[in-house]
Amino acid sequence: MQSTPPQHPNVQAVQDALESAGALDGSGESCRIRMLPDAVHTAVAAAAALGVEVGQIANSLIFDADGDPLLVLTSGAHRVDTEKVADAIGAAEVRRAAPEFVREHTGQPIGGVAPLGHPKPVRTLVDTTLRRYDEIWAAGGIPHAVFPTTYAQLVRITAGTPADVA
Repeated sequence: MQSTPPQHPNVQAVQDALESAGALDGSGESCRIRMLPDAVHTAVAAAAALGVEVGQIANSLIFDADGDPLLVLTSGAHRVDTEKVADAIGAAEVRRAAPEFVREHTGQPIGGVAPLGHPKPVRTLVDTTLRRYDEIWAAGGIPHAVFPTTYAQLVRITAGTPADVA
């Protein structure tokens, strides 16, 4: 894993957002995006590349909630129950968003969507399962970029709502 300065515009936007939010990693240091040698499009691939449990990966999943974007940061160890999420937020329907919808609202590609650094804020739910881990990893705007953080930091920097999403 390399620790090089961000160069892709999405990665730079995420790093800037992390710095603006005063985000810290699990050791109390400023969050820094790390570039992986290969793209990781799934939680399993990210966990393998980082040498961590799949549950420590915070998947950033964009859903279409009655036409509005909804970001669900869920543990890589399970799937989102869209009916449960719809009930929790008072939506008639929550469904996986099309790639164009994701890019429109985040500016980032599926497989690299970060929890922050979007053109404008996106309503966010943070999976309470992630609080089990001292350190969690999130995408950094492209499939090669990741950053370490904690559950508390993730909730804070995203202004997310803790939720049971599985």
